[in-house]
Amino acid sequence: MASLGPTLSCTISRLNLLVELSHNQHTIRIFRALSCNSRPQKLFYHRRLFTSSFSSANFKSSTSNCSKTLGSNHVFNDNLVVLGIETSCDDTAAAVVRGNGEILSQVVSSQADLLERYGGVAPKMAEEAHSQVIDQVVQDALDKANLTEADLSAVAVTIGPGLSLCLRVGVQKARKVAATYQLPIVNVHHMEAHTLVARLCDRDLQFPFMALLISGGHNLLVLAHDLGHYLQLGTTIDDAIGEAYDKSAKWLGLDLRKSGGPAIEELARQGDAQSVKFSVPMKQHKDCNFSYAGLKTQVKLAIESKNIDAGIPFSSASMDDQRLRADIAASFQRVAVLHLEEKCERAIQWALEIEPSIKHLVVSGGVASNQYVRARLNEVVARNSLQLVCPPPSLCTDNGVMIAWTGIENFRLGRFDPPPPAIEPEDCQLDLRPRWPLGEEYSRGRSIARSMRTARIHPSLTALTQASEYQSS
Repeated sequence: MASLGPTLSCTISRLNLLVELSHNQHTIRIFRALSCNSRPQKLFYHRRLFTSSFSSANFKSSTSNCSKTLGSNHVFNDNLVVLGIETSCDDTAAAVVRGNGEILSQVVSSQADLLERYGGVAPKMAEEAHSQVIDQVVQDALDKANLTEADLSAVAVTIGPGLSLCLRVGVQKARKVAATYQLPIVNVHHMEAHTLVARLCDRDLQFPFMALLISGGHNLLVLAHDLGHYLQLGTTIDDAIGEAYDKSAKWLGLDLRKSGGPAIEELARQGDAQSVKFSVPMKQHKDCNFSYAGLKTQVKLAIESKNIDAGIPFSSASMDDQRLRADIAASFQRVAVLHLEEKCERAIQWALEIEPSIKHLVVSGGVASNQYVRARLNEVVARNSLQLVCPPPSLCTDNGVMIAWTGIENFRLGRFDPPPPAIEPEDCQLDLRPRWPLGEEYSRGRSIARSMRTARIHPSLTALTQASEYQSS
């Protein structure tokens, strides 16, 4: 593990709390949350006693309308109101969420046109697009919530992992709001947010549980022991499943304005999933790691062998050509998801050996919106007597709600920074973590291939959490 010395200051600065253990709940007193010139009306939020009992029985199960999930819950009725900001990749998102789980607003500005123009995410173009809309997106989120910045308790923002140019836009905006209105700021791990948003939607979800996080940039299998404590069972050694979907959609000449995943899923319904014999990746590897680079190559070769011209849009292709494209899409999706199934099956066995009390598998991230993926994984968990938990599609893709909710969960434990200075020096170095693991790697799941790719990786969230807790003990 990389040295933690230079990276702990930001994390340790969040330990402005006093924890008193009382029976089965933690009473947390925030005693140094704000500077001495804090706004008096904010003291109610930041210097009060928070009684936090994270029993998942406090949640009402819902997969269609999470904003109604916790409305009648008195344990969580602590008057927290958090603004969440997300700009880690190609969507600019903001949301306002109450401590009781009520979603007051959710705004997302898509970069679909840029995705279509460049055939994927172009970091510099994405940064410019974020910069153009970030102020309006945040203002819209506040307006739809019928609130102003003065009504907020804290600001939560994604600091990693993601594209550093894009992360910078969100962090700068969050710090500006927090500094102007003297609000604490919660730095959020993007993948932890994908994991924890399921706790907003399902009352039965309590630690420990498993999570499969699947998106354009991530394939991650983790065992969630507790907030901030994750064990990585498997990850991708090259490309993520979402990347494979996007590239396949591009090569098949599909409309990328809806992104590659939905385009492939829709086309696959028209095709024969057994028509093209793609090989399932990593069959010989008895671990929980993923690889989609080889499957991408197989798809490209299949397209070339059928003389499909990706320059001709699907809508303009002949009927025979459309049928060939549908068959390739269906065959690709079958094998891509079968790879997920096989690795999840093994990861469940490993996780149950470590934590026999596990009852749930959370599947989140953009690819978790895919109904075929959900149906196949539901069969996997049923075979293992577990329950599948998937947030609604609007909370699977990148969004501000998951950032705000993760900010709320961490804020209750005192994991936040004080308000930034009103005027920051021009050479101020922002805390951006583009390569930031969620958990420590499980010994049985280590990949030799990935061990060569450790340059500039930030210590994991779990390592930092453990170090912070040790410092405070």
